[in-house]
Amino acid sequence: MRVLLIGGGGREHALAWKIAQSPELTALYATPGNAGIAEVAELVPLDVQNHEAVAAFCREHRIDLVVVGPEAPLVAGLADDLQGKTGVPVFGPSAAAARLEGSKGFTKDLCAAHGIPTARYRRFSECEDALAYLHDHPTPIVVKADGLAAGKGVIIAETRAEAERAVQDMFAGAFGQAGREVVIEEYLEGEEASFFALVSGESVLPLAGAQDHKRAFDGDKGPNTGGMGAYSPAPVLGEDMVQRVMREIMEPTARAMAARGAPYRGVLYAGLMITAEGPKLIEFNVRFGDPECQVLMPRLADDLLPLLMATAEGRLDTVPAPRWHEKAALTVVLATRGYPGAYEKGSVIRGLERLVGWEDLVVFHAGTKRAADGELRAVGGRVLNVTGIAPDIRAARERAYAAIAEIDWPEGFYRTDIGWRALTRGCPLS
Repeated sequence: MRVLLIGGGGREHALAWKIAQSPELTALYATPGNAGIAEVAELVPLDVQNHEAVAAFCREHRIDLVVVGPEAPLVAGLADDLQGKTGVPVFGPSAAAARLEGSKGFTKDLCAAHGIPTARYRRFSECEDALAYLHDHPTPIVVKADGLAAGKGVIIAETRAEAERAVQDMFAGAFGQAGREVVIEEYLEGEEASFFALVSGESVLPLAGAQDHKRAFDGDKGPNTGGMGAYSPAPVLGEDMVQRVMREIMEPTARAMAARGAPYRGVLYAGLMITAEGPKLIEFNVRFGDPECQVLMPRLADDLLPLLMATAEGRLDTVPAPRWHEKAALTVVLATRGYPGAYEKGSVIRGLERLVGWEDLVVFHAGTKRAADGELRAVGGRVLNVTGIAPDIRAARERAYAAIAEIDWPEGFYRTDIGWRALTRGCPLS
């Protein structure tokens, strides 16, 4: 099978790493890729915004499956255009189905219409109306840019002044077009978790759960990021809770999208709050999480490629539920100092060669590039994902941090408390 993988982050390296293990694979291409993906795939220079160029590559190289990693190309209709121009199966939803991530307001309305548990909310297209709404509702309160904002368009406001500033900033263009409309919703109390399932029409196949760390600094302090670390399995997502998530959230969503004429195909990622009343949807994402994918792929015991193809071809109901290793996985993100704000590119990363041959350890690359002089350089905000695998989360955590100690990158930083919730169930690590 000849596969084209779209994307160049840590999520895509994890997918490439797993796809490359498939006996069904004959060729793996990736665009734009990164230094880690280049070790398992042929990198090709394609402008993903030019859908005709991607389609031409698929025709020329006889691609059998396109796997789209990030959300932006899906919201822009890449899956629709590739299927229309080439007929090649695409793992990833149509633009109409990708509205589940592309518009938070769309998803909230869908939940309201179909009884899917979520926070109470209101949508606003005018700043003054949103500010007036804040005066009648207590804090903390959540302010969200409606559109795509690279995981950073959500503000949990502790005070009314903070909420007002968030609303004003969004309408003023702090998140570009994503903030043309704003969603304000109640703050939910509970424990956050991520749950993933493959969806093809009304067929839903559960995968696994994970928990990530959005804040930049230890103790869940600082600004939201795309994610600074994750672990799987998630203790809060026991078997009974997973069944509720499937029954109350995932399956009704698949049926609702099919009924609206926008059947979903791909992985559906539910950001959840596990409350005293049960699971409630925070938001949907139409792709694997990053960094959650970096802990899911090492735990997946089965071949990933047949699962992706069955989903893309609409025959998910013909494949059995995947098997998972009993081991846990924990990943720590190394980011460039300054992230998620401004940061400098081009610093040199050394020491990864010391980790070659380590068992139960995978280093997934994100913002990396191999320079002409052979040096590995940081070219992004989130740069490396060091993933430990062990019988339990504590041991996986120790494995990851032991490996990080071998990496020489003064310009980078990382959180030292990844996994604290799973280990302490509510008390931060000292």
